[in-house]
Amino acid sequence: MSHWILFLSLLGFLPLGMSSCPKLCHCSSSIIDCTSQDLTEESLPASFSPSTSIIYLNNNRLSFIPNGLFDNLKSLEVVYLWQNPWECDCDILYLHSWLQWQQNRTLYRSVTCASPAHLQGRIIAYLSEEEIITTCQYWYCSLAFLFQLCLFVLILIQVVLAFLVIFYLRRFQKIAKNSPEAEKEPLHPWVHGESHLLCRELVLWGGQGTGDGTARG
Repeated sequence: MSHWILFLSLLGFLPLGMSSCPKLCHCSSSIIDCTSQDLTEESLPASFSPSTSIIYLNNNRLSFIPNGLFDNLKSLEVVYLWQNPWECDCDILYLHSWLQWQQNRTLYRSVTCASPAHLQGRIIAYLSEEEIITTCQYWYCSLAFLFQLCLFVLILIQVVLAFLVIFYLRRFQKIAKNSPEAEKEPLHPWVHGESHLLCRELVLWGGQGTGDGTARG
């Protein structure tokens, strides 16, 4: 019977008792320790075991938590998040919302913003959504300003190029008006030769015609 259970588990019909430990992390029972692994958002585990109760993510290089990472962890009690360079912009909204639902938010008083400058040192759990959304709007406004600046530079370049084209066209026209007219090139010698032969044939043909008329008379 045990052989059939193992066989069905390998085929995916039955879940295995314990999922594998995430790469770069150390696991013990329901605890996952990813402390000081130089983790970023790209190298962060995509998921954790549903039975996980404690996760250590402190002392890494995380700037935000991917959306939904903690949603299916029903047994999760605490996540240690301090000593990370959290960027409190649009991407931090998921972590901020998750912290809002924690019963003991005092455990997360050391989870603070590293940027932007006006929010540096602020506790993420105690930020208002308006403050975070303001940073999103600031980012979009900065992007819009940069786009307008690039557009202005392109228009300026086009105006300068058009001015240069008009300037050189007028200069070339002035040079063309002041230059003497080109003399007509003499005809090639073979043209004169052909004309001479043609005239000679006409004379001969005319002479023959006159001779024939005289003979008939």
